[in-house]
Amino acid sequence: MSEIRQLVEDIAKALVDIPEQVSVREVEGEQVTVLELRVAPTDLGKVIGKQGRTARSVRTLLGAAGMKLHRRFTLEILE
Repeated sequence: MSEIRQLVEDIAKALVDIPEQVSVREVEGEQVTVLELRVAPTDLGKVIGKQGRTARSVRTLLGAAGMKLHRRFTLEILE
């Protein structure tokens, strides 16, 4: 498991009420690595946040980590 995937998983587990339903799948592309985050339907609002602020913050962290690793990461929150 990559460190970035673990980071997203740890952040999501800290935000939700049902951490055992958090899963992150890493899809490697040529230019971008997509991280697909799934949480319990009742926890969806918690990882997105008001007006998408929480999701935007996680994406900002991914951008910063990606700079250091010379790789682009995107976060997709799946229902």
